[in-house]
This record gives sequence, C-alpha cells and structure tokens, in this order.
Amino acid sequence: MTEINIYCYVVFILLSITVQVKSQICKNAAQYDRCSTNSACGCFSRVGTNGDSGVCGFLWPTCSSLVPCNTSDNSCAQSNTVCVQHPRCHDLPLCYPVTMSKQNICPPTINKINSKWKQHGITVAGGNQYGDQSNQLNTPTGIYIDDNEAILIADTGNNRIVEWKYNSNSGENIAGSNDDGDRPDRLFMPTDVTVDKQKNAIIICDSENARVMRWFRQSQTNPQILISHIACGGVALDKDGSLYVSDKKRSEVKRWKQGDIDGTLVAGGSGEGNLPNQLQGPSKIFVDADYSIYVADTNNHRITKWKKDAKEGIIVAGGNGQGDSLNQLFHPQGLIVDKLGQIFIADTVNHRVMRWYEEDTNGSIVVGGNGKGKEPNQLHYPQDLSFDVQGNLYVADSANHRIQKYELYIE
Repeated sequence: MTEINIYCYVVFILLSITVQVKSQICKNAAQYDRCSTNSACGCFSRVGTNGDSGVCGFLWPTCSSLVPCNTSDNSCAQSNTVCVQHPRCHDLPLCYPVTMSKQNICPPTINKINSKWKQHGITVAGGNQYGDQSNQLNTPTGIYIDDNEAILIADTGNNRIVEWKYNSNSGENIAGSNDDGDRPDRLFMPTDVTVDKQKNAIIICDSENARVMRWFRQSQTNPQILISHIACGGVALDKDGSLYVSDKKRSEVKRWKQGDIDGTLVAGGSGEGNLPNQLQGPSKIFVDADYSIYVADTNNHRITKWKKDAKEGIIVAGGNGQGDSLNQLFHPQGLIVDKLGQIFIADTVNHRVMRWYEEDTNGSIVVGGNGKGKEPNQLHYPQDLSFDVQGNLYVADSANHRIQKYELYIE
C-alpha cells in the first residue's frame, strides 16, 4: 500500500508540473466530501475557515510527506502548500501541496448552468412491467444515488427498499420485503429513502406505517423505529447529520438533531393552507449547506424555501395554481437543489422535470413534457429525482415502474 501511495504521489506531482491549471476550492462541504468527477478526490477542511471553504485534492497522499503546520498561527513555511485538516494522516493540521489539488488531477463537477440532458432516457432499473421479481419494480417513488453510483429505490408497491448496483440487470432487497406489515423488519408503502453516511445506514419514510425507520446497511438486521406517529412524506439529512421529516397530515417539517426526543418545527405548522407560514400536503424535502429547507408543497403546486429559523417560507417555483404553463406546477413531489442554487423538480402530474432559479418567474423543462407515456422521451407520474457525480439525471418514473437515466451533455 505504501509503494502504491508513493507511486500515485509521484505521478500526480509530475502531472501537476506538466499541466498548470487552477486549484479546486470546495465551499460548505464536509471533510472528504466528493468534489470532483475523480472519485479519488475529496474536500480537505482548511484551518481557520469554520468549514466554509476547503481544498479539493487527492485523498491519498503519502502521509509521511506532509509536514505539520506552524502551531502558533497554522501557517506553512513551504511554498505552494496550504494548512488543512487530514485526520486520516494526523490529528494535527498538515501542510497540503497545492499541486495535488489541480483541476487536471481533480476535475471539477460540471457547471450545470450551461448543461442539458439527452431527451431520451435509458432505463437503468425496472422497466419490465410492474411486479415483485428482482428485475421489476412496482410504483417507485423515491431514489438516492450513493457514492458507488448504486441506486437506492423506495419500491413503494412492493413494500421494500431495493439497491440496484451500477450497470446491474436486477436489484437486491436491502430493507423490507414483498409483504407489508408493521413489524420492525417490515415496511408498508415506503415513499422516500436517504443515506446517513456517518452511520452507514439508510433512513426510510415508511409511509403507511406512519413512521421513520433506520436500517444499517452492513448487517441489514435490527432495524430501528426513529420516529413514530408521523405521516411521513419525505426525509433528508443536513451536513451535521440532523434529520428532517415532512408530515403530510400536520402540513409541517420538523428537524431532529442527534439525541433529540422531540422534533423542532422548521417549516409550516400553522395548519393547512397557502399562506406564507403554511404548507398543504408536503412531500419530498431538501436541505442545503446553509440549512435552508426546500419543500415540495404538493397540494399548493409550489416549491417553498424556508431559511434557517424562518417563520415563513418564500415561493421559489410555481405558486400560480395547478397547470402546465412554464410558471406553474401540478402536484410536484420530488426536488433537489444543486450548489449553484438551481432547483430541479419532479412535476408529477405534468409528467416532466423542471429547472427553476429562485428569482425566476418561469421554469424550463429539463426532460419529459411530452405527455404521459412509456416512450424514452416520456414520463408517467415522475415522483423523485437525483444526480450522480457526473451530472447525469435519474428519475423515479413511478407509473412506468422504472428508473430513467438522462445523460448530461454540454453544447
């Protein structure tokens, strides 16, 4: 292993001398977060920045080659180095070579502002009619792409969570089974799934059992009920590991920090309605690096954003009644927000995916919008979406019982 690390270090130093390009900076990212299309790169937290700014660099330098930072002021005597945290090598801050964070080593994720996606999707999971076999799905409504590009699917009609590995022809049950029930090892119409990387566990919105479950990925045993008596519509985690859950019945979103018994209200909670402090039937949610909560306010046909500690939300997409115009949404169910602030929305009853900027009056169609159907350029009640690290778009095409992949391209 030492010989491999030394070899990689030499290769990367030679590359950086040969090609002089800009270094990569990562904003509001956790330690070792993915920051590049190269999976060998991750974010190093810079000392003294409170996690707001880091360096995106090669994760596996030879530890013995890194010199500790000056203990008095965390400076580095060597030229072209920066003081970072690298706990895999040492508890103390270390001087990291800037040459190992060059963009030729750690290419940045593509700027999605100028990006488009191929309009004909590729079926990467399901698509073999509905059913409960390993190559089938039944009304998938939630998806999550993990770091290995495996697709975790809330296979709602089959009462299970399925893991569909990259380029696989079938999926594997990792939680629940084809039978419903309220035992801890059963699920009943799960609608959303996310991953707690710190605990290597999946968090499940177990909708019809009115609870949120945690299932550890390695053992897949001893599942835990995290929250009971909640009409769960969606789940999300922030960068600190706090859990957020939308409650369709109470029209609110609550946050549970680690160790909390009761949740803290962070959105809605003023009864059903369309006022700025209200939600109506919220489903999927997204939490950004600033702890703002984006809510698919489904029955209000809008997306609302609730900044940290806000008592009211602001409309950032839709909000002009149900419809299929570019300034409207129709029962949106899923959403994701990228680091550029672009909001991508599963506009369910319009059978399309929309892109919206917070200040925009109108959104734009990303894929779909060709009527409901099962052709490669059509969707039928899409309910959730996600991106892989290359920027390819994945859609839970629920009524077609499939997951569609739309490849990214730059004009």
